[in-house]
Amino acid sequence: MQNELFDIPGVVYLGWVVPLSFGLIFAISYGIEKRRLGNGIWFSLFFYSFLTMLAVTILGTNNQWLIVISLALFVLLLLLIGVVFALQAFLLLWNAWIVWKRESHTLANMLTLILGIAILLAPFVTRLSTLYLPVPVATVLNLFPAMVIFYVLFWFYNYLTMLFIYQFNHPRYKQDYLIVLGAGLLNGDEVSPLLGQRIDRGLKFYRKQLAKTGRPPMMIFSGGQGGDETVAEGVAMRRYALAKGLPADHAIAEDQSKTTYENMVFSQRIIAQHGPAKPRVTFVTNGYHTFRAGMIARKAGLKANGIGAHTAKFFLPNAILREYIAIFVGNKRWHAVAVGLMLLLTLVLTWAEYQ
Repeated sequence: MQNELFDIPGVVYLGWVVPLSFGLIFAISYGIEKRRLGNGIWFSLFFYSFLTMLAVTILGTNNQWLIVISLALFVLLLLLIGVVFALQAFLLLWNAWIVWKRESHTLANMLTLILGIAILLAPFVTRLSTLYLPVPVATVLNLFPAMVIFYVLFWFYNYLTMLFIYQFNHPRYKQDYLIVLGAGLLNGDEVSPLLGQRIDRGLKFYRKQLAKTGRPPMMIFSGGQGGDETVAEGVAMRRYALAKGLPADHAIAEDQSKTTYENMVFSQRIIAQHGPAKPRVTFVTNGYHTFRAGMIARKAGLKANGIGAHTAKFFLPNAILREYIAIFVGNKRWHAVAVGLMLLLTLVLTWAEYQ
């Protein structure tokens, strides 16, 4: 009777219907709209059901070497995840130290520092509440934050999933417009290295399309003038691109926008003025910003997906956290309802336990 289940290949084959179904749903949903955060849930359901069925199938082969090798790889992966998880606070603080040395000391650049300190202090806070507060109060103060943290991490993981998948977006070289999103200028009128990477990525796409089709896209450089800038970002970006060899008649400066949403809306107005009726549009930004910018473009009614420019690796943790916070806050009403329900559930469970 040993491995009786796996003596019936049909059961194993039938089980593959689950990951294949989730994979099909994800493929259809992603094909229809790449900029939907919920696609990450479908992909995760596909991915983990796929791994489960892969493990079941390997066990069903009764091939000892295959089973041993697969188990060893699985254990190594778990150990790697465990080490990263155990050292996460120190890795965050290490990144914070690098950012502190290389970037300005703004709140946006201190997110890994704040998170690393919070992770280190959390066990001590939990212990103190258990020792010095009444048990029901300590239960609420421990259970409720735990539920909120799990909720926030769930959506963060979902966001990371979609951010990773979105990096594989490769638009065809037949675009009518490329929108390069602005960022802050240096010394009031100079393109920063980060902004320069966006422009260079756009110019690379422009030249490849020109070489492949002979029909280059029109480039829109979108960004208004900040309070500490002497020229609009769009104007400075266009000037930078012209110096790199972009023909002047293929470069438009959008110089009124102050936010990513306005980048999309004002650029869309320019596109509507110049045509065609159903333009093919792609936007360019840094890789960490592509997915959220895509969500904003969708909100603005602009049918466009993005391509990302390179970003220094040390800058990514803070940038990704900042992007996630912006997405989370953008849906604050739904999250407020969810957190309220979690608080209510915590109070009900605590009340039931100590009655």
